[in-house]
Amino acid sequence: MTTERVNPPELSPAAGFSHAVVATGSRIVFLAGQTALDVDGKVVGETLPRQFERALANLLTALRAAGGAPADLARVTVYATDVADYRAHAAELGRIWRRLAGRDYPAMAVVGAVRLWDEQALVELDGFAVLA
Repeated sequence: MTTERVNPPELSPAAGFSHAVVATGSRIVFLAGQTALDVDGKVVGETLPRQFERALANLLTALRAAGGAPADLARVTVYATDVADYRAHAAELGRIWRRLAGRDYPAMAVVGAVRLWDEQALVELDGFAVLA
């Protein structure tokens, strides 16, 4: 797969995301929403950063199982039950992202959600990747 991250100078600087991603490949992997569930189906982590770390790790585990890598992510949507808390932890969440997924940022959005499927979940990530 090849990707081109597009960040036009006419838009605000992209920090922790790309404004657009042009992906060329032959397989698209749609990734279901992942929360901070452990292998027993229990939400782990009391804070948004801990839950974000587990949810991202779960998303990347599903991606790797489908034959992909973090750089193959073209789009990720983050659903947060408290967008203000997400913004307050943005720097820490960015460090977690870079440690687990690197610096190839997909097109991203953060969406506020009243609640998620698992009542204890503070954050959920879904997305899609394009593989060669």
